[in-house]
Amino acid sequence: MKRLKGIIFIVIGAMLWGATGPLMEWLLNHTSMTVSFLLTIRLSVAGIGLLTYLLLTGKNIFGIWQHKLWGRQLVIFSIVGMLGVQFSFVAAINASNAVVATLLQFLAPIFVVVYVSLSLKKWPPKYQVLGIMGTLIGLFLLLTNASFDSLLISPKALLWGIAVGLAFAFYTLYPAPLMKEWGVLSVVGWGMLVGGVALGIVSRIWQSDQWMVLMELQIVLLMIALIFLGTVAFILFLSSMHYISAVETSVLSSIEPLTAMIISVIVFGASLGFWQLIGVFVMLICVTWLSIAGEKA
Repeated sequence: MKRLKGIIFIVIGAMLWGATGPLMEWLLNHTSMTVSFLLTIRLSVAGIGLLTYLLLTGKNIFGIWQHKLWGRQLVIFSIVGMLGVQFSFVAAINASNAVVATLLQFLAPIFVVVYVSLSLKKWPPKYQVLGIMGTLIGLFLLLTNASFDSLLISPKALLWGIAVGLAFAFYTLYPAPLMKEWGVLSVVGWGMLVGGVALGIVSRIWQSDQWMVLMELQIVLLMIALIFLGTVAFILFLSSMHYISAVETSVLSSIEPLTAMIISVIVFGASLGFWQLIGVFVMLICVTWLSIAGEKA
């Protein structure tokens, strides 16, 4: 039951995270908001909201800062993990589109498998290798429609995509001791707030002329949706690692590009080729098989 709970958490979290991609793509394409401005607002507001909720429920949210070791680890997670994943992901969207950025994120399972294998000094289980290979084949079909000639990713988009994969792998592996000691919600809340404030300081958000964009009701509603969906997705993703392995979490989160693509098709009118649909089918089969094989392993 615990493993099933972990799978449910990561699937729902991945779907919610996948849904945020097209929303951010629309905001970046239809408003004057930059990546830095969008993320500073999103992370800061989400972090404050989550920490306020914990404070109102009687949780000691400041205890982690009373220990230098934990505080230092939290800052590292906030900058490299939380902000690293968010910024590289949105930058990849800005350099390409939501679907491509989400697909490029799935370089992360490769980095996770390599790290875990090196740390354990042994080859990964066959089901993990085959599951990731199948997932990557599906991603290739989704990205190219089975044509090498159509693999038209700009160097900038590819660079940000690799950064997403590395940051996501770090985000998956690093915070486990923090969460065990201080709880998922507290770590996520502080991670968002510290990451958002750091980005705001670097980008000097107080000098930005983009604040006027937030005067439009439609934009405010979209930002609220982004903050809510993203926060819940992060909480579910991190919570899932209490019940399933980091590698399985990374690969099962392949639901994200499927969600991003479906929303892009339904809401924004994107179209799918025949081999892209085959890619969706291949990914679903591999994800399902990975879960079953992991249960028996």
